[in-house]
Amino acid sequence: MVGMVFLCLVSFMCPAQEVRAPQHDYLTKTDADIITGARHLDQYLPLLKGKQVAFAGNHTSRIGQQHLVDSLLSRGIKIKILFSPEHGFRGKQDAGADVSNSKDKKTGLPIISLYGNHFQPTAKDMEGVDVVLFDLQDVGARFYTYLSTLHYIMKACAELNKPLIVLDRPNPNGYYIDGPVMEEKYKSFVGLHPVPVVYGMTIGEYAQMINGEGWLGKDLKCDLTVIKLEGYSRTDLYQLPVPPSPNLSTMLAVYLYPSLCLFEGTVMSVGRGTDFPFQVIGNPKLDNYKFSFTPVNKPGAMSPLYKGIKCKGYDLRDYTNKEVISRKQLYLWQMQALYKDYPDKANFFNSYFNSLAGTGTLKEQLLAGKTEDEIRASWQEGLNKFKAIRKKYLLYPDFDH
Repeated sequence: MVGMVFLCLVSFMCPAQEVRAPQHDYLTKTDADIITGARHLDQYLPLLKGKQVAFAGNHTSRIGQQHLVDSLLSRGIKIKILFSPEHGFRGKQDAGADVSNSKDKKTGLPIISLYGNHFQPTAKDMEGVDVVLFDLQDVGARFYTYLSTLHYIMKACAELNKPLIVLDRPNPNGYYIDGPVMEEKYKSFVGLHPVPVVYGMTIGEYAQMINGEGWLGKDLKCDLTVIKLEGYSRTDLYQLPVPPSPNLSTMLAVYLYPSLCLFEGTVMSVGRGTDFPFQVIGNPKLDNYKFSFTPVNKPGAMSPLYKGIKCKGYDLRDYTNKEVISRKQLYLWQMQALYKDYPDKANFFNSYFNSLAGTGTLKEQLLAGKTEDEIRASWQEGLNKFKAIRKKYLLYPDFDH
């Protein structure tokens, strides 16, 4: 990029040069500026009245300060059952934690967990349900599992002939597209579809793509209604009203997440068990780094990697939100530098890395010492094909408008 400056972060010893993006002026929008699908009550309440509703959501499902379930119940909507994703209905569980079926303490409604060994609602779960309402705040990365929850709910609705209403929400990482496109052999709950790591679509647009591309299975199509956003732009920053999950507690963490989550497939800690998860990277064996942090038990990270052990590495809190969004790319330099500096290279990656990357090629390229430009060039054919598919399902103007 023209005008980029090469420098090292002042808060730690930096063994590799990095590229800092020029900052531009971006308009930051909040829920006061954007009317979410949930707020368009006049559009979807008529579709719910007099029917038994299954509600798929969590703590992000809200209108202002009120949970959407409470709002619907106060309007006489009959909610039969709640479906919850990873982190649970109130969004407090650790990443990957087993979330059991339970009852919502506030409403007394039964909660069916769609995480762990029960990804897809069964015919029994959906017995007596007339319509499913879906409202989850996505963050725009392929491995964020709310997309997989959407997929399996859509599949259940298609198989059981139940209509689905998706209440659209902004994508905070919807301002760019980047990363390798997932290959079929790496299909898992952290990636079900042939899309790049960052796909630049709202969850409503993504639902249309799942349906339109036949990803639910042969001859399966969901009876889908998307309640659109109003005032949304992919070129603006969006301030999430609540953290989408326990370890994405700031907007900087949300913006860095697509890059830093790949480190969960390595020996590096991304700060789970600190006050700044997904804003730092480190390992106990990185002796030459100045910055350090020590993970401890915290809500949302009760057994963090390297608990009680000092880790050294990068402090990315020096970045600003606008600087990260200006780059419009995944950050690869940290992965390259930390692999180079880690003393036990044979054990740097774990078996989870290829699932997160959606390909075995990225690991091979990093092991071979390929440059960032070489790695990015290998993504382009897949990205171009994806962009052509994606374009068919967009509900809002794209980056180039």
